[in-house]
Amino acid sequence: MDINLIQAQIDTDISNVTSPQSLEELRVKYLGRKGLVAELTGSIPGLPAQERGAFGREVNALKNRLLAIFAEKERSLAGGNQAAANNKIDIGMPGIASNLGSAHPITQIIDEICGIFNRMGFCVVEGPEIETEGNNFTGLNIPLEHPSRDAFDTFYLKGYSKLLLRSHTSPVQVRVMKAHKPPLAIIVPGRVYRPDAVDASHLFMFHQIEGFVVSENIRFSDLKGTLSLFAKSVFGSDIKMRFRPHFFPFTEPSAEVDISCIICKGKGCSVCGRKGWLEILGAGMIHPNVFKYVGYNPQKYTGFAFGMGIERIAMLKYGINDIRLFFENDLRFLNQF
Repeated sequence: MDINLIQAQIDTDISNVTSPQSLEELRVKYLGRKGLVAELTGSIPGLPAQERGAFGREVNALKNRLLAIFAEKERSLAGGNQAAANNKIDIGMPGIASNLGSAHPITQIIDEICGIFNRMGFCVVEGPEIETEGNNFTGLNIPLEHPSRDAFDTFYLKGYSKLLLRSHTSPVQVRVMKAHKPPLAIIVPGRVYRPDAVDASHLFMFHQIEGFVVSENIRFSDLKGTLSLFAKSVFGSDIKMRFRPHFFPFTEPSAEVDISCIICKGKGCSVCGRKGWLEILGAGMIHPNVFKYVGYNPQKYTGFAFGMGIERIAMLKYGINDIRLFFENDLRFLNQF
């Protein structure tokens, strides 16, 4: 037998060993009592006398090499089995408890409000936070001299004189009306930005929800009924509501909407400033100039719009006195919701 060929075969066989069982089978094949090494040893007496010594030494070297190979492979398999044992999952062991997350209170309020208007037939639409001056101001009948256009009241993008961070969600009203014809019933949640000094009731970034309806023969009474259903759904059926005349460039007539204080039930307390009322949103009938800007015929279509600050709604609903708590990421506060 050619020992060189046997050694090459050994390398191939040992590389295919993947378990202690297959290793033992290979050991018997080569080192067993009737194995290949025993067969080689038994053939020595039949060789010419001058070849027996050299051949015997080659067989002995082959045997030693086989012993070393099997020992190394055995250690390798044992190490792999131990690693597998270490990685094995013991389903009898107690699990490691992990804290469950929950939606942020602002997200919860947004979902609740959108759900209320969804059930009334409104569609939820979102828009970009970087807006054009036309959509944020001009399309909403806000004149050039209006103070809200000043850099002290709006974040303009450096190097882009006509682009800004939207200061309200109302630009989506313009975008939707440009792209679609009435009838429309849309609710628009999103972040808005204003360079306000941060304090207990103001942030430079906060959330609003804009809503509007456009069709033929939409009246102020439709607005009142819609907002009354919304307010009672959020704050309870026992609250009262009032509309106070106000001015917004994009609605006419316009109103601010109050509800009876949910703390003192209208009797007067520190939360409502002893007035018994809490302001929750602004609203009104969409101005004819807004319809003209988007290509609607104001003689044919009418509509109403309203907008509210989500943080303010959440503060009123949950009795929170500092708007900054929503964004400080204190789990002791957030876990209450």
